[in-house]
Amino acid sequence: MLDTTLIKAITLDLDDTLWPVWPTIERAEQALGEWLARHAPQTAALLAEPAARHEIRAHVNGLHPELKHNLSALRLKSIRLALSRSGDDPGLAEAAFDIFFAARNRVTLFGDVPPSLEFLAGRFPLVALSNGNADIHRIGIGAYFKASLSAQQFGTGKPDPRIFHAAASAAGVQPHEVLHVGDDAALDVLAALDCGMQAVWVNRTDQAWTHPVQPHETVTTLAELCKLFPA
Repeated sequence: MLDTTLIKAITLDLDDTLWPVWPTIERAEQALGEWLARHAPQTAALLAEPAARHEIRAHVNGLHPELKHNLSALRLKSIRLALSRSGDDPGLAEAAFDIFFAARNRVTLFGDVPPSLEFLAGRFPLVALSNGNADIHRIGIGAYFKASLSAQQFGTGKPDPRIFHAAASAAGVQPHEVLHVGDDAALDVLAALDCGMQAVWVNRTDQAWTHPVQPHETVTTLAELCKLFPA
């Protein structure tokens, strides 16, 4: 049972909590492919092959384990390697990544998100806490948040307790005064509970909860979350 009297700040996951992530990534991949088709057609053809695309990413990930939390750096290196293998100009990598990243930040928010963020931000400091590389300011929701922490910025991601503690510090509160809200059972809910935070599971797709430890509440939308707080 959620104890709203203890909550002094809220941390929020981004991907699949505020917007569906995979349609966003697919659109970004398409935008990158279209740009490459005009400027580096051999690379576009290579990356159109799923097996080749996956092999390049796996190769880059293996070469750079120190970047496992930096999705932007890994994406850039993958693009550069694809350009080089295809005989195109590797110097195009930065411009190509910019195309991808711009599209990656053109998200479609779930309909409940804008009014819910306005409601919650009017009552608590909000901190974005994500393992992804979305930019809340480019997306247009940055004004609702006091701070934003990403795995690539911090150097480690959820479920590491250090990033949760850093988020609490960014909000100016203690971990037990934080409510964490997210869609991932392990990375969001269980990790936050391990840090002494309260946790709400955002279950938009009717998944079964399979862990012995329970979230304090389960909601299907952020609008349901808002209803848990007194007017």
